[in-house]
Amino acid sequence: MWLWVLLAILYVVAMGTLGGITFRGGHYWLFWLGIVFPILWVVGALIPPTKSATVRDAVGHGPV
Repeated sequence: MWLWVLLAILYVVAMGTLGGITFRGGHYWLFWLGIVFPILWVVGALIPPTKSATVRDAVGHGPV
C-alpha cells in the first residue's frame, strides 16, 4: 500500500518538474507521451529547447 502511495507521489513530482521543463522547452509531444512513458520527460528535459521555444522566451511572450 505504502509503495503505491510513494510511487504516485514520485509520478506527480516528476510530472511537475521534468514534465514542465519538457513542455516549456517546446517538446509538446514528449510531454503528452510522457504521461504514459515518464522516461520521455527525462529525455525532453535533457535535450535543448526547440527554436520556437527559444525565440518565444527571448521575445518575452512565453509564460512567466
